[in-house]
Amino acid sequence: MKRVLLAVLALMWVSVSVSAPQRMTREEYILRFKDEAVRQMRLSGIPASITMAQACLESDNGNSRLAAEGNNHFGIKCHGWAGDSLRADDDARNECFRKYPTPEESFSDHSDFLRYRDRYASLFELEPTDYKGWAYGLKAAGYATSPTYAENLIRIIEANNLHLLDILDTAQAAEIPPAPAVAEAPVEVKPSKGSPLYRISLERQVYSRNGVMYVLAESYDSFSSIAEEYRLFKLELLYFNDLKEDRNMEAGEVVYLERKKGMGAKHLDKHVVEEGETMYSIAQRYAIRLKALYTLNGMRPPEEPAPGTIVKLRK
Repeated sequence: MKRVLLAVLALMWVSVSVSAPQRMTREEYILRFKDEAVRQMRLSGIPASITMAQACLESDNGNSRLAAEGNNHFGIKCHGWAGDSLRADDDARNECFRKYPTPEESFSDHSDFLRYRDRYASLFELEPTDYKGWAYGLKAAGYATSPTYAENLIRIIEANNLHLLDILDTAQAAEIPPAPAVAEAPVEVKPSKGSPLYRISLERQVYSRNGVMYVLAESYDSFSSIAEEYRLFKLELLYFNDLKEDRNMEAGEVVYLERKKGMGAKHLDKHVVEEGETMYSIAQRYAIRLKALYTLNGMRPPEEPAPGTIVKLRK
């Protein structure tokens, strides 16, 4: 009887051993996803070392439940997410986390999460090889609550030589897009002497964004006064700024002097909605016609995106 019991226990142990999933080591995880981290660096400008270290830390080297069941390797929560999701305990019980069809889509969403949020914009002005600056910058921007988050990332990077992933050849480095702040920066317009804007530009600076000229309103301005100043009809100026009725202007407000574009500028493909932002404010910020912005995102007025939603600016 004892031999039979031992045999049964042995069979049970073998069965459990065969069926239980084997944990991935950090080395195996890095080997599997390092090329994707480099690809994301070339597309977004985020150092591959940072992406890989965050993935190791957030997903427990691909062994976490979020990674195993939801392909979520960065612990990104729903926040305006319209796709599939799963529930897990984190800062609170039963929180909503994004679920992806593939791990690669998780890596891509992580890049968008950082590149198109204002709070992380300054990080993209660092050198791509400055992984320490990125690590401390992420912590300062509130990416994680752990007081040792930056040190943990740096430790993973240096222990696994992940900084070597950030070294690209000349052709690859040229593919990295400019920082969002650089791509969005206004351009001062210098009208030629023959232009009808020349005389006016001596008194008020004219700017261009997404190839569309605009001025910044003063506290004493009105749509009527600016229209008269630039030899436009008031209704024409309102149309350029997606307005149907006149209203008071605010100092520093952007006022477009010509029709806005149907999509955003190059390298400004998306925008992550912050609290208080509307489709109108986003359209004005990127010099996109409001109707075109709604169409790009399959939305209809007066629908507004929730904070955390990714709004497309280009096809």
